[in-house]
Amino acid sequence: MSVPQLTNVEDALRELLEDRILVLDGAMGSMIQMLKLDEAAVRGDRFADHHKDLKNFADVLCLTRPNDVTEIHREYYKAGADIVCTNTFGASPIGADEFDLPDEIIAEINQAAVACARKAADEFNERTPDKPRFIAGSIGPTAKQLAISTRVEDPAFRNATFDMMAKSYYKQAAALVKAGVDILMPETVIDTLNLKACLFGISHFFEESAVRVPVMVSATFSEGGATFVSGQKVEAMWNSVAHFPMLSIGINCALGPKAMRPHIEELSKVSSAFISCHPNAGLPNEMGQYDLRPAEMAGYLKDFSEHGWINIAGGCCGTTPEYIAAIANAIKRIVPHRQTTVAPFTRLSGVEPFTMRPDANFVMVGERTNVTGSRKFARLIRDDKYEEAIEVARQQVEGGASIIDINMDDAMLDGAKAMTRYLNLISGEFDISKVPVMIDSSKWEILTAGL
Repeated sequence: MSVPQLTNVEDALRELLEDRILVLDGAMGSMIQMLKLDEAAVRGDRFADHHKDLKNFADVLCLTRPNDVTEIHREYYKAGADIVCTNTFGASPIGADEFDLPDEIIAEINQAAVACARKAADEFNERTPDKPRFIAGSIGPTAKQLAISTRVEDPAFRNATFDMMAKSYYKQAAALVKAGVDILMPETVIDTLNLKACLFGISHFFEESAVRVPVMVSATFSEGGATFVSGQKVEAMWNSVAHFPMLSIGINCALGPKAMRPHIEELSKVSSAFISCHPNAGLPNEMGQYDLRPAEMAGYLKDFSEHGWINIAGGCCGTTPEYIAAIANAIKRIVPHRQTTVAPFTRLSGVEPFTMRPDANFVMVGERTNVTGSRKFARLIRDDKYEEAIEVARQQVEGGASIIDINMDDAMLDGAKAMTRYLNLISGEFDISKVPVMIDSSKWEILTAGL
């Protein structure tokens, strides 16, 4: 099967997105739960003897029960979806690590998932060629995080590295694109640094293969408007990834559409990309059921649409074809969001956004976290007194620094190791990490370690 070329697919998508609000599908997981499959049914003959349970790795159904997966896609297309997501949320090498499946099986799952979706898409494209259907390759966040420690006793510890994550995402993106997806969609982003590793891996594949497909990005925010792990605010998250040439950025999952409302409004004002929105059907009750009904969900998304905030609407956890049909009907005549033109200022981010505006008199950079400029800080780092060294950064921010300069160029230090440890430590201190970091070194290995 030939891989779709960017000029055809993205041009078609952009034209459609400017004309009407496109509909994304609902929750693959909710539909799989309704099949009521036991462990044996999920495993099938092929994985009958696998040494770990696979029931919680629904992606394997693309190999063991492909007809069921294809039928779910059909149901969403029938409900009015323009775009369906492949059943590959966890199908990256790192995402599937806990199930002890080899990389070659992960690549096969991604290829089979695209085939399941393509079968349904081709059927509907043949029936209604004037209403094209698209396939988005779903890329989930994995259980590993780069922004926080998973060891209480060691705040600098990380259970994965940026390079490990980028390599894993590269492999999944390559498998999805080679299988023929129209779009790649990193979704449910809770850690912006994981997302940056994903976009880096995708870029690497695009460069090596000379093939590109459009990319949709979707993040998940708390009620207070912060990504759940990295803690970045909406605008700061956008600043972190705005360099990447994406088709759309949006918000999904989380606490339901009511809590999402101010954040989708903010995103539509700060981002120059198209905007997507696919919330949960609220939060599950004590029985694990979702109380927000299809008409209520459709009402929220109609409201977002009428305010001119979104280009793509769909559902996440708890949403079935009934929800998607209600959403499609509610938004079908509403004019989509018109892309925002963002003033070309220097826009940086820590946990919070920072914009350098022409009318600012000066920008204060805190330089006491620099071993070449502060004897006290150099002594603390050499003596392994990192807790006290963190306080130096805190004092800089409390004193009004808009950016903190960090330098570990000292002959008595392993500069790359010290830079990595210190940045990992301050990333968990939100009163420090709210400001951007200036990584300062005369040595490439320290700069790259810091980045």
